[in-house]
Amino acid sequence: MPFGIQPLHLVVIVIVALIIFGPSRLPEIGRGLGKALNEFRQGTKEMTEGFRDEVTKPNAETPTTPAAQPAPPIASAAPGAAQPAAGNFCPQCGTANPADARFCKACGSKLAD
Repeated sequence: MPFGIQPLHLVVIVIVALIIFGPSRLPEIGRGLGKALNEFRQGTKEMTEGFRDEVTKPNAETPTTPAAQPAPPIASAAPGAAQPAAGNFCPQCGTANPADARFCKACGSKLAD
C-alpha cells in the first residue's frame, strides 16, 4: 500500500471520520475531495502540455529562410576599419562580412568561396 498504510489503518481512518463528521456529511466531503483531486490532475496535465508545447515549439528568433530576416542596414564604417567586399553577404542571414572572412560573424555559417 502507498505510504505504508495497511488495510487496518484504513478501517481506523474511516471509523474516526464517521465519528467526527457523521454519516450524513461523509459523502459530501468525499465528493469535495474527489473534485479537488480531479481539478489538480487537470491542472497538472495542462501545465505539462503547455511545457511540452513550449519545448517543442520552433524558436521564433531563428529564421527558417533567408527571407525571414530583414536586410542589414548599410552603415558607413570608421576610416581604417575593414570594409566588407561588395556581395560578401552571408547566404543564411544576410549579414555583411569582411572580404577575407570565411565564416559569417553573425550566424557562423560558411561563406561562399
